[in-house]
Formats: sequence, C-alpha cells, structure tokens
Amino acid sequence: MPDGRDARAVEVVPRIAELAAEEWDACAGPGNPFVSHAFLSALEESGSAAADNGWLAQHLAVRDEDGRLACVAPLYLKDHSYGEYVFDWGWADAYERAGGRYYPKLQGAVPFTPVTGPRLLVRPDVATREHRRLLAATMVQLAKQHSVSSIHVTFCREEEVPSFLDLGFLERRGLQYHWENAGYGCFDDFLASLASRKRKAIKKERQKVAEAGIRMSALSGADIKAHHWDLFDQFYRATADRKWGVPYLTRRFWGLLGERLAEQVVLVLAEHDGRIVAGALNLRGGDTLYGRNWGCAGHFRFLHFEACYYQAIEYAIDHGLKRVEAGAQGEHKIQRGYLPAETFSCHWIADPGFRDAVADYLQRERRAKDREGLILRDFTPYRRGED
Repeated sequence: MPDGRDARAVEVVPRIAELAAEEWDACAGPGNPFVSHAFLSALEESGSAAADNGWLAQHLAVRDEDGRLACVAPLYLKDHSYGEYVFDWGWADAYERAGGRYYPKLQGAVPFTPVTGPRLLVRPDVATREHRRLLAATMVQLAKQHSVSSIHVTFCREEEVPSFLDLGFLERRGLQYHWENAGYGCFDDFLASLASRKRKAIKKERQKVAEAGIRMSALSGADIKAHHWDLFDQFYRATADRKWGVPYLTRRFWGLLGERLAEQVVLVLAEHDGRIVAGALNLRGGDTLYGRNWGCAGHFRFLHFEACYYQAIEYAIDHGLKRVEAGAQGEHKIQRGYLPAETFSCHWIADPGFRDAVADYLQRERRAKDREGLILRDFTPYRRGED
C-alpha cells in the first residue's frame, strides 16, 4: 500500500484527454503505439472504449515536484470481460455460482488489444521500481475502495510482474505466435530457412493468391484516405458478423487512428478486378510490426495468410524490423514461420478463498502451458539446427 503522502500524489483520471499527450507519452515511451496517448484517446473519443459500453476509465497519474507526470497507468472499471483476450469467464461463472459478485472489476490493459506492452508507464528519468510499486499499490487501494472482486493487468511486460507479485497478485502466462527476423535480406531468404515441405507450402499459397488475380499493396501515412477506412470498416464488421463476434471498434476510431498515428499505420489492401476486397491493419512500433485487425468481402483462398502473415513478414524484412506479432491465438501460424512466445498477466483477487482456488487453477494451467509450448516447438517449420 502507498503511504498517505504517496496516496495523495496519485490522481484517478476519468478521461485520458485530461492529461497532456506529450507528458503521457514521455512516460509511455516511443516503442509501443498502443500505450500512446493518441491510441488510447482514439479509443475513448470514438466511443469504442467508453463508460457506455463498460469501459469506465480510471487512469492513474502521479506528478513530480515540478507538476509533470512521472508515471501513469491505463486502467478501467469494467462490468464484463469482453475485449480482453485473457479470458476469465470461467472464474466469473464459478465465483457467481458460489454466491459472489465478480463484476465490477478493474482492468489494467489496452482495450481490444492483445499486445504485450508496458502497463506501469514510468518516465525514464525517475525511479522505475518505486513508481511501478506505487502504481500497483494504488490499483489495490482503488480496488478496495470500489469493493471490486479483482484486478487484472493483462499483456504486461515480464519485468513488470515482480511489482505485482510483491502485492499478492497471481501470475498467469499465455502463448502467442511471433515471427523473428534473423537478418533476412528478402522474403526468399526467409523461405530458405524453412524445411523443404513448409517452404513449398508457403510458395503454393502465395502462388494461388497471385493466380486469382489479387494485387497486394501496403499503405501508410497520407496515402490512406477516408474511403480506405470506409472499406476497412465494412470488412471488419462483416468478419465479426461471420464469426459471431462483436465489432468493438467504431468507424470513428479508424478515422482518429489515421489522423493521430498515420505514419505508424500499415494498411495492407488486396485488390481484385479493380476493387479492394480485403484489408489487414498493422501498427508499427520501434522494432516490431503488430498485426491487429483483418476483414474480407467474399472468400478468396489463402488470402488471409497472404494479407496477415506473409505481407507482414515482407514489410518487416524490407524495413529492418526485428519481429512481427500477429495477434492472439492460432497454432496454424507456426507452419508459416511464427513461433510460440510467452505472454504475461497479473491478477489480484480480493476474496481469500477464491484467490486460493484461482491460484491452484493457475498452477495447473501453467504446467499445461509449459507442456504445450514444448510440444508446439517440435512443429517448427524451420530447418533443424537453424531455428
């Protein structure tokens, strides 16, 4: 717990727009676009992540002696578990069947974004460990103040985990699939690193897309026009409908994203018979390309793999990026060069009995995940000895 002096120094901010963008970004750093003021404010202002749909901002902010932000944390009070990608539906169901009330809860996250990044954002010229602990302790204090069941800090960085564990949080690990650039000069160099059968399969998939008369392009900055976002929004909603999903992001969000992070957006488009038929949205960070959303009008064989995976790899190679993170889930990504990578989240549970039950579950889940990771790595598409 923070002491009285520290507790008074922490502000709870209901709208990120109340904080200066340049001060927030000085804490967030330049490497991850999703924790930038521009991205988070676009989510709030567009109505994508707002109180009306269950994302009530409770951002934490601490100022130094000069009145500048020293550290911040994106935080939301929630009455559901949608849009998180580290699923706790089973926990909620079990607790409520036992007579408890699971919602509301506190969520330390970037809404609708399963991307690892900092969740305790500390300006680099102040004491990192102390400020991380202050932010984490304030989350616990706020949870008790609101009488919530739990706090969930999802897709945090591994080095942030100890700040939470010291306060009684439980650690949870997951798996994603990331592509790593081994210094390839071109896509063919990447293909040469694969086992023969996998190399041939990828070549065949790309050939089928080309034979269908589909032309791929990647747009950034001012090259992305309003009509591109109109089309992408249509693709995004159509895909959500087909998968019985919820289209969380509004059309206004895409426009704000294009205005505020235009140079970091990489919008891959597929054109067929003079008409754009599909799109894949990526954001570029310091050394990483992050694949986010995809949509398509119609069915084109292998186009999803081309737009979301192979185009991303080509872009990363051409622009000297170290990796591509292709989003949540999807063991099928392994055969396309994306290997398992661990993700981390931390969970504070108020009820001691329920905490013990969750801790036991997480221990068993951790063992299963460790085994899964070992097994999945045996399916590497890379030539043995060169993985």
